[in-house]
Amino acid sequence: NQINKNVKPKIKGGIHYDEKYVKVLGEDNYDLNAIDSKTKFVLAHSFVEKRTKKACYEFLKQIKDSCYEQVLERFNLEKNKKVKNRNLIEFTCDKFANYKSAFSRLFSRVCKLNFGVPIACKKYYLEHNNNPIERYNGKIKDRIKNIRSGFKNFDDAKCFMDLRRTIHNFVNPNQELKGKTPAEMAE
Repeated sequence: NQINKNVKPKIKGGIHYDEKYVKVLGEDNYDLNAIDSKTKFVLAHSFVEKRTKKACYEFLKQIKDSCYEQVLERFNLEKNKKVKNRNLIEFTCDKFANYKSAFSRLFSRVCKLNFGVPIACKKYYLEHNNNPIERYNGKIKDRIKNIRSGFKNFDDAKCFMDLRRTIHNFVNPNQELKGKTPAEMAE
């Protein structure tokens, strides 16, 4: 994570966040991820045993630590407009209350939150969806499907998830990005 503190990706789209359940010794653990919808760059990642308020806060704080200057820059450009006309950076997540709580502590005055977005949003005629993060989590699911018995310990699972993020951001070219990596798109 020390390397990630020096990385300052440019936010070009909305920020979508959600978790992926990962079995460790038969117990559910959580891989929390936040992704930029345009660049596909994973802006924040945390592998935790429980999705506590503190864990969710520390997860979203990664975005504040690396991208808050951009958030404030956008807010300062928009703050003189009527609230409903502001084009602020938007965060999108499902109905998990701790996600909303963490967002409120870190970004509530300078960003917009689309809270409570279900996976089947088209079915409900909703404007927003959480497809970017669901697609990323689906790729993780496909990869760990090969680990039939799950992970043997928390540290191995955490290392695997950290490596997946690094490979996704910096190594593998993305077809949606015309062969560029998310890191290249996020400059």
